Amino acid sequence: MPQDPDQHSTPAVASVSLAAEAALLEGRLRLLQEAIDTVDTRIKAVSDTLRLLHRASSASDQGQSSENHCGSCGHEDADGLTDGTYWEAAKR
Repeated sequence: MPQDPDQHSTPAVASVSLAAEAALLEGRLRLLQEAIDTVDTRIKAVSDTLRLLHRASSASDQGQSSENHCGSCGHEDADGLTDGTYWEAAKR
């Protein structure tokens, strides 16, 4: 047996060793590709959900009158001031 594990006694032994290592690497590559596909699918699902939530939020914001906006969302009120500006003016 050679002293260095990377040195092989014959080209045939080296070929078998390299083929076995290549097979292991191909298996790992397949696992990684499957994991990437799973992550891509999850990202798409989350993106779709966020898009739907954003649309629903936009639709509900449009359904409210401008006087009924929350104090922190920064929309303009009937007086033309943003909500944050309104609260700053109200403090004075």
